[in-house]
Amino acid sequence: LGGGTGFVGRALTQLLRSRGHEVTHVSREGGKDRISWEELSHSGLPLCDAVVNLAGENVLNPFRRWSDAFCREVISSRVETTKILAKAIADAEQPPRAWVLVTGVGYYRPSPTAEYTEDSTGGDFDFFSRLVSSWEAAALIPGSPARGVVVRSGVVLGRGGGAISQMLLPFRLGLGGPLGSGLQPFPWIHIRDLAGIVCHALETECVQGILNGVSPSSPATSNGTFAQELAAALGRPALLPVPAWAVRAVFGAERAVMLLEGQRVVPKHTLESGYHFIFPDLSGALKDIVA
Repeated sequence: LGGGTGFVGRALTQLLRSRGHEVTHVSREGGKDRISWEELSHSGLPLCDAVVNLAGENVLNPFRRWSDAFCREVISSRVETTKILAKAIADAEQPPRAWVLVTGVGYYRPSPTAEYTEDSTGGDFDFFSRLVSSWEAAALIPGSPARGVVVRSGVVLGRGGGAISQMLLPFRLGLGGPLGSGLQPFPWIHIRDLAGIVCHALETECVQGILNGVSPSSPATSNGTFAQELAAALGRPALLPVPAWAVRAVFGAERAVMLLEGQRVVPKHTLESGYHFIFPDLSGALKDIVA
């Protein structure tokens, strides 16, 4: 599991271990239940049933300025780690049965009206869509017996990290509100469901291809609805919209697009594959997180 110590990685590791799986992390340093990226490059893949990559520098880290150096880090932390794992799988004498990569719904073009399923096109109109395209391309292993699955995740909501960790304080103080117009779609998923979809993809032999990692009610959720629901879950008002210029000032124009525009994404193949969402609706997901 690449990126196993991150926000989603910790939740997935816990779920897999609770289901009786052994998990080895690929990380910067080796150690107990982990190997380093360098060791993986040199010595190859240890014998395993499946490989998952969740590695990636946090794009919305407000403490990092959007610069060429940060851009390169964002790309290499995703594309290069995926290439290393794909090569290790391709070179393995006994390849794993499944290979799962978690990318993002930034693949689809932001639109207030269009709805996207896993069959929709995208991937070539801005920095993030091109990033997802090259990231997913890096995972392709022609002729490999390993079953390939790509989960395109929405905004991951959960305790102790992710998007909500930066929003809780202003919302608890009654200073929360929608970003920009608040009308933009807000594709979201509860962290337990994202971990659940990956686990489902690993354990279900017939699942392959693209799965959208968003909740079934996500297409109907706007940024404004999200702000109201989060405030309601905390018993606070959500009266103070954050103007678009302020979002751009903090995050830079490229990253601000992720917050000020959004995609209506439908988890069509995910539902067809037999996955049952634990948190299909937003109010239930938020109550669980802030309880």
